[in-house]
Amino acid sequence: MKIAAIQMVSGTALDANLARARALLEQARAAGAELAALPEYFCLMGEREDAKLACAETPGQGPIQAMLAAAARELGLWVVGGTLPLVADAPGHVRNTCFVYAPDGAAAARYDKIHLFRFDNGREQYDEGRVIEAGAAPVGCTAAGLRVGLSVCYDLRFPELYRSLGAAAPCDLISVPAAFTYTTGEKHWELLLRARAVENQSYVIAAAQGGRHANGRRTWGHSMIVDPWGEVLACQAEGEGVVVAELDPARLAQVRRQLPALAHRVL
Repeated sequence: MKIAAIQMVSGTALDANLARARALLEQARAAGAELAALPEYFCLMGEREDAKLACAETPGQGPIQAMLAAAARELGLWVVGGTLPLVADAPGHVRNTCFVYAPDGAAAARYDKIHLFRFDNGREQYDEGRVIEAGAAPVGCTAAGLRVGLSVCYDLRFPELYRSLGAAAPCDLISVPAAFTYTTGEKHWELLLRARAVENQSYVIAAAQGGRHANGRRTWGHSMIVDPWGEVLACQAEGEGVVVAELDPARLAQVRRQLPALAHRVL
Protein backbone atom coordinates (compact mmCIF):
# COMPACT_ATOMS: atom_id res chain seq x y z
CA MET A 1 0.00 0.00 0.00
CA LYS A 2 1.09 3.57 -0.63
CA ILE A 3 1.49 6.07 2.20
CA ALA A 4 2.14 9.80 1.94
CA ALA A 5 3.95 12.32 4.15
CA ILE A 6 2.81 15.89 3.52
CA GLN A 7 5.24 18.76 3.94
CA MET A 8 3.95 22.28 4.54
CA VAL A 9 5.26 25.76 5.27
CA SER A 10 2.28 26.85 7.33
CA GLY A 11 1.60 30.51 7.94
CA THR A 12 -0.31 32.63 10.41
CA ALA A 13 -3.77 32.42 8.74
CA LEU A 14 -5.79 29.41 9.88
CA ASP A 15 -8.19 29.28 6.91
CA ALA A 16 -5.36 29.45 4.37
CA ASN A 17 -3.48 26.66 6.11
CA LEU A 18 -6.56 24.44 6.18
CA ALA A 19 -7.15 25.03 2.48
CA ARG A 20 -3.55 24.11 1.63
CA ALA A 21 -3.72 20.99 3.82
CA ARG A 22 -6.89 19.85 2.07
CA ALA A 23 -5.34 20.40 -1.36
CA LEU A 24 -2.25 18.40 -0.39
CA LEU A 25 -4.38 15.57 0.98
CA GLU A 26 -6.17 15.51 -2.37
CA GLN A 27 -2.78 15.34 -4.08
CA ALA A 28 -1.75 12.42 -1.86
CA ARG A 29 -4.93 10.53 -2.68
CA ALA A 30 -4.49 11.18 -6.39
CA ALA A 31 -1.02 9.63 -6.10
CA GLY A 32 -2.63 6.45 -4.78
CA ALA A 33 -2.01 6.88 -1.05
CA GLU A 34 -4.34 5.03 1.32
CA LEU A 35 -2.90 6.79 4.38
CA ALA A 36 -1.56 10.35 4.53
CA ALA A 37 0.08 12.26 7.38
CA LEU A 38 0.17 16.02 7.95
CA PRO A 39 2.90 17.87 9.89
CA GLU A 40 2.85 19.28 13.40
CA TYR A 41 1.06 22.65 13.58
CA PHE A 42 -0.16 22.25 9.99
CA CYS A 43 -3.07 24.50 10.91
CA LEU A 44 -1.09 27.42 12.34
CA MET A 45 2.44 28.71 12.79
CA GLY A 46 1.53 31.86 14.72
CA GLU A 47 3.39 35.10 15.26
CA ARG A 48 3.75 34.11 18.93
CA GLU A 49 3.67 30.82 20.79
CA ASP A 50 0.43 31.78 22.53
CA ALA A 51 -1.36 32.39 19.19
CA LYS A 52 -2.52 28.77 19.26
CA LEU A 53 -4.64 29.50 22.35
CA ALA A 54 -7.08 31.53 20.26
CA CYS A 55 -7.86 28.61 17.92
CA ALA A 56 -7.91 25.82 20.51
CA GLU A 57 -10.74 23.34 19.90
CA THR A 58 -12.70 20.93 22.05
CA PRO A 59 -12.80 17.25 21.04
CA GLY A 60 -15.15 16.74 18.10
CA GLN A 61 -15.76 20.43 17.49
CA GLY A 62 -14.10 23.16 15.48
CA PRO A 63 -13.00 23.95 11.92
CA ILE A 64 -9.68 22.10 12.09
CA GLN A 65 -11.21 18.79 13.13
CA ALA A 66 -14.09 19.34 10.70
CA MET A 67 -11.66 19.75 7.79
CA LEU A 68 -9.71 16.62 8.73
CA ALA A 69 -12.85 14.50 9.14
CA ALA A 70 -14.35 15.75 5.88
CA ALA A 71 -11.13 15.15 3.95
CA ALA A 72 -10.85 11.60 5.26
CA ARG A 73 -14.49 10.87 4.42
CA GLU A 74 -14.65 12.56 1.03
CA LEU A 75 -11.30 11.21 -0.16
CA GLY A 76 -11.71 7.73 1.34
CA LEU A 77 -8.36 8.19 3.09
CA TRP A 78 -6.79 7.41 6.45
CA VAL A 79 -5.55 10.78 7.75
CA VAL A 80 -2.96 11.22 10.49
CA GLY A 81 -3.88 14.79 11.28
CA GLY A 82 -0.53 16.29 12.22
CA THR A 83 -1.27 18.25 15.37
CA LEU A 84 -3.81 20.84 16.40
CA PRO A 85 -4.34 22.81 19.62
CA LEU A 86 -6.92 21.23 21.91
CA VAL A 87 -8.27 22.75 25.11
CA ALA A 88 -6.27 21.80 28.21
CA ASP A 89 -7.01 21.63 31.92
CA ALA A 90 -4.36 24.21 32.83
CA PRO A 91 -5.35 27.85 32.19
CA GLY A 92 -3.38 29.49 29.38
CA HIS A 93 -2.35 26.14 27.94
CA VAL A 94 -3.42 23.76 25.17
CA ARG A 95 -2.75 20.13 24.34
CA ASN A 96 -0.70 19.50 21.20
CA THR A 97 -2.94 16.78 19.82
CA CYS A 98 -2.77 14.33 16.93
CA PHE A 99 -6.05 12.81 15.72
CA VAL A 100 -6.24 9.89 13.32
CA TYR A 101 -9.31 9.81 11.05
CA ALA A 102 -10.71 6.75 9.30
CA PRO A 103 -12.05 6.84 5.71
CA ASP A 104 -15.59 7.20 7.06
CA GLY A 105 -14.56 10.45 8.79
CA ALA A 106 -14.63 9.04 12.32
CA ALA A 107 -11.84 9.87 14.77
CA ALA A 108 -10.01 6.56 15.31
CA ALA A 109 -7.36 7.73 17.81
CA ARG A 110 -6.14 10.72 19.78
CA TYR A 111 -2.61 11.28 21.06
CA ASP A 112 -1.47 14.27 23.14
CA LYS A 113 2.25 15.05 22.79
CA ILE A 114 4.08 13.84 25.89
CA HIS A 115 7.57 15.35 25.63
CA LEU A 116 7.74 19.15 25.43
CA PHE A 117 10.62 20.79 23.59
CA ARG A 118 12.95 23.23 25.30
CA PHE A 119 16.06 24.63 23.64
CA ASP A 120 18.38 27.60 24.19
CA ASN A 121 21.68 27.99 22.37
CA GLY A 122 21.96 31.70 23.12
CA ARG A 123 20.46 32.68 19.75
CA GLU A 124 17.27 30.61 19.61
CA GLN A 125 15.00 29.94 22.58
CA TYR A 126 12.00 27.61 22.72
CA ASP A 127 9.98 26.37 25.67
CA GLU A 128 6.78 24.55 24.73
CA GLY A 129 5.82 24.13 28.37
CA ARG A 130 4.88 27.81 28.52
CA VAL A 131 1.68 27.19 26.57
CA ILE A 132 1.40 23.41 26.10
CA GLU A 133 0.16 20.92 28.67
CA ALA A 134 1.89 17.56 28.27
CA GLY A 135 0.04 14.35 27.56
CA ALA A 136 0.64 11.31 29.72
CA ALA A 137 -0.04 8.11 27.77
CA PRO A 138 1.38 6.44 24.65
CA VAL A 139 -1.22 5.75 21.97
CA GLY A 140 -1.27 3.22 19.16
CA CYS A 141 -4.10 2.39 16.81
CA THR A 142 -5.05 0.23 13.85
CA ALA A 143 -5.27 2.11 10.56
CA ALA A 144 -5.48 0.63 7.07
CA GLY A 145 -4.81 -2.77 8.60
CA LEU A 146 -1.57 -1.53 10.17
CA ARG A 147 -0.56 -1.16 13.79
CA VAL A 148 0.41 2.52 13.96
CA GLY A 149 2.36 4.12 16.81
CA LEU A 150 1.72 7.82 17.34
CA SER A 151 4.31 10.38 18.38
CA VAL A 152 5.07 14.05 17.75
CA CYS A 153 8.32 15.88 16.97
CA TYR A 154 10.41 16.04 20.20
CA ASP A 155 9.07 12.60 21.21
CA LEU A 156 11.51 11.29 18.59
CA ARG A 157 14.37 11.70 21.06
CA PHE A 158 12.85 9.27 23.57
CA PRO A 159 13.25 5.66 22.37
CA GLU A 160 11.47 4.31 25.44
CA LEU A 161 8.20 5.75 24.08
CA TYR A 162 8.48 3.59 20.98
CA ARG A 163 9.41 0.50 22.99
CA SER A 164 6.26 1.09 25.00
CA LEU A 165 4.20 1.42 21.81
CA GLY A 166 5.55 -1.91 20.60
CA ALA A 167 5.25 -3.76 23.91
CA ALA A 168 2.08 -5.66 23.03
CA ALA A 169 2.89 -6.11 19.34
CA PRO A 170 5.44 -4.46 17.05
CA CYS A 171 4.32 -1.33 15.25
CA ASP A 172 4.12 -1.65 11.48
CA LEU A 173 4.29 2.12 11.10
CA ILE A 174 5.47 4.91 13.39
CA SER A 175 4.17 8.42 12.72
CA VAL A 176 6.25 11.49 13.64
CA PRO A 177 4.60 14.78 12.56
CA ALA A 178 7.08 17.53 13.31
CA ALA A 179 8.17 21.15 13.13
CA PHE A 180 11.87 20.55 13.84
CA THR A 181 13.99 23.68 14.05
CA TYR A 182 16.53 24.10 11.26
CA THR A 183 19.36 24.03 13.81
CA THR A 184 18.45 20.72 15.45
CA GLY A 185 17.02 19.14 12.32
CA GLU A 186 20.20 19.61 10.30
CA LYS A 187 22.15 17.49 12.78
CA HIS A 188 19.63 15.04 14.25
CA TRP A 189 16.41 14.61 12.23
CA GLU A 190 17.36 11.89 9.74
CA LEU A 191 19.68 10.20 12.24
CA LEU A 192 16.89 9.82 14.80
CA LEU A 193 14.23 8.76 12.30
CA ARG A 194 16.41 6.02 10.86
CA ALA A 195 17.38 4.86 14.35
CA ARG A 196 13.74 4.56 15.41
CA ALA A 197 12.97 2.60 12.24
CA VAL A 198 15.88 0.18 12.73
CA GLU A 199 15.49 -0.44 16.43
CA ASN A 200 11.73 -0.99 16.16
CA GLN A 201 11.88 -2.76 12.79
CA SER A 202 9.06 -0.53 11.60
CA TYR A 203 8.30 1.84 8.78
CA VAL A 204 8.45 5.50 9.84
CA ILE A 205 6.41 8.28 8.27
CA ALA A 206 7.66 11.76 9.18
CA ALA A 207 5.60 14.69 7.88
CA ALA A 208 7.31 17.97 8.65
CA GLN A 209 7.18 21.71 8.35
CA GLY A 210 9.89 22.74 5.93
CA GLY A 211 10.89 26.28 5.08
CA ARG A 212 10.81 29.92 6.13
CA HIS A 213 7.53 30.84 7.82
CA ALA A 214 5.70 34.16 7.98
CA ASN A 215 6.60 34.43 11.67
CA GLY A 216 10.31 34.36 10.78
CA ARG A 217 10.95 30.83 12.00
CA ARG A 218 12.78 28.40 9.73
CA THR A 219 11.97 24.69 10.00
CA TRP A 220 14.15 21.86 8.74
CA GLY A 221 11.67 19.96 6.58
CA HIS A 222 13.06 16.77 4.99
CA SER A 223 9.75 14.96 5.29
CA MET A 224 10.52 11.33 4.69
CA ILE A 225 9.41 7.73 4.74
CA VAL A 226 11.90 5.21 6.11
CA ASP A 227 11.73 1.42 5.83
CA PRO A 228 12.40 -1.02 8.71
CA TRP A 229 16.01 -1.54 7.53
CA GLY A 230 16.66 2.20 7.90
CA GLU A 231 16.54 2.98 4.18
CA VAL A 232 15.08 6.37 3.25
CA LEU A 233 12.49 5.57 0.59
CA ALA A 234 11.47 9.14 -0.21
CA CYS A 235 12.31 12.62 1.04
CA GLN A 236 11.58 16.27 0.29
CA ALA A 237 14.15 18.74 1.56
CA GLU A 238 12.26 22.03 1.67
CA GLY A 239 9.02 23.58 0.54
CA GLU A 240 5.48 22.33 0.26
CA GLY A 241 4.90 18.90 -1.25
CA VAL A 242 3.85 15.27 -0.93
CA VAL A 243 6.26 12.38 -0.35
CA VAL A 244 4.89 8.97 -1.37
CA ALA A 245 6.32 5.47 -0.85
CA GLU A 246 5.19 1.88 -0.74
CA LEU A 247 4.69 0.16 2.61
CA ASP A 248 5.29 -3.54 1.97
CA PRO A 249 4.18 -6.04 4.66
CA ALA A 250 6.45 -8.66 3.09
CA ARG A 251 9.42 -6.36 3.64
CA LEU A 252 8.46 -5.97 7.29
CA ALA A 253 8.29 -9.72 7.72
CA GLN A 254 11.59 -10.24 5.91
CA VAL A 255 13.48 -7.78 8.13
CA ARG A 256 12.05 -9.27 11.32
CA ARG A 257 12.73 -12.80 10.17
CA GLN A 258 16.32 -12.31 9.05
CA LEU A 259 17.29 -10.29 12.16
CA PRO A 260 14.85 -11.19 14.98
CA ALA A 261 16.07 -8.43 17.30
CA LEU A 262 12.64 -7.74 18.75
CA ALA A 263 12.43 -11.37 19.90
CA HIS A 264 15.90 -11.08 21.46
CA ARG A 265 14.99 -8.25 23.84
CA VAL A 266 15.84 -8.91 27.47
CA LEU A 267 15.09 -5.60 29.20
